[in-house]
Amino acid sequence: MTEALEVNQAGHLTIGGVDALKLAEEYGTPVIAYDVSKIKQQIADFKKAFIEAGVDYKISYASKAFSALAMYRLVADAGLGCDVVSGGELYAALKGGMSPADIEFHGNNKLPAELEMAVDSQIGCIVIDNFQEIKFLDKLLRRKHTTANVVLRVTPGIEAETHKYISTGQSNSKFGFDVQSGQAKEALASLIKNPRMNVEGIHCHIGSQIFQARGFVMAAQKMVDLLKEWRDELGFEAQVLNLGGGFGIRYTKDDQMIATEDFAKDIIAAVKERVAVHGLKLPAIWIEPGRALAGEAATTLYTVGSRKDVDGVCHFLAVDGGMGDNIRPALYQAKYEAFLAEKPHAINEQIVTVVGKYCESGDVLVRDCPLPNTKPGDILAMPATGAYGYTMASNYNRNPRPAVVFCEDGHSKLVVRRETFEDMLACEVTE
Repeated sequence: MTEALEVNQAGHLTIGGVDALKLAEEYGTPVIAYDVSKIKQQIADFKKAFIEAGVDYKISYASKAFSALAMYRLVADAGLGCDVVSGGELYAALKGGMSPADIEFHGNNKLPAELEMAVDSQIGCIVIDNFQEIKFLDKLLRRKHTTANVVLRVTPGIEAETHKYISTGQSNSKFGFDVQSGQAKEALASLIKNPRMNVEGIHCHIGSQIFQARGFVMAAQKMVDLLKEWRDELGFEAQVLNLGGGFGIRYTKDDQMIATEDFAKDIIAAVKERVAVHGLKLPAIWIEPGRALAGEAATTLYTVGSRKDVDGVCHFLAVDGGMGDNIRPALYQAKYEAFLAEKPHAINEQIVTVVGKYCESGDVLVRDCPLPNTKPGDILAMPATGAYGYTMASNYNRNPRPAVVFCEDGHSKLVVRRETFEDMLACEVTE
């Protein structure tokens, strides 16, 4: 991926116009640095497809990719909504400036207290995931003498070409109501009859890190077919068709996908065509990109430390971060690339395995990584770390979570400070 990198006159990597070596010096490492212009461009590309198609739409940022006050402010300023999956994400979204009306609440096990928080905050809609949740919410709404907008999440039986842990559209997923067994229809029928719940539409999410539009098109077609069936049998006419997120990004040169705008265009075209076939009113089309907005915008900077060489066996190059700030390689066998921030286009002279400082053999960031010769103190850059890095970070081995920086037009701004040792003990009780 180094051919697409931006460098300055000194030949150093720049992020949002800021020298990566200066970022490492000012903020320390590990540091996750976002090029804000890349997030804004992705938002613009998604919007363009919907505007040109002339359809009613909503783009909601999937908070789980990167939940931070600065990100919510950026999203809100861009006119997007967001989805949350916990009371903590809801709290952060509200503190970050999101309008309650623009927030959707997801999750397969929303706690009664979380549902109450959502109702009290008067958020835009609650995405209903299971029968127990219907009971919880109904009881809550009765007690508070109020109503709520809801969307029904279904599993359409579409399996996307992705890792098994992040595939969610198949019938055996823990998320949503299964279509094939009739659970989805049963749930919708009960919601329609409930005067305290306004059913706006239906939702599906088929998986994450999907490179082609085919799965989305199939899901869109099946969801519209369901709307036709439920209109005829239940008299239900959806105002909203939410097709979720999962749009893939490029982590390495081997990742091949279509452009963001084309993803959206294919989805819109599939919905419009199927709606016309069935004589349905075109619902508003909602999508929920998370990784697609934040993922490629960030680069994590590490400092090179120790090294272990066993000829013919292994060459380990250790950095000052690892699975504590990026669990994806250990969890999903996710692949990344890395290079030296000082000379990203230098000739590679070695193949190493980049590892972290955590006490796990699985603490590997990049396997078989080609690099120039390195020395302790060099700054190693690992791109495309903007999604599911910081939000899945941990304090394993009592290591502080990294700082996060926003960079734009040659300026940098600290948006999440590095944790201190004191921070890690703040919740502990000794008396």
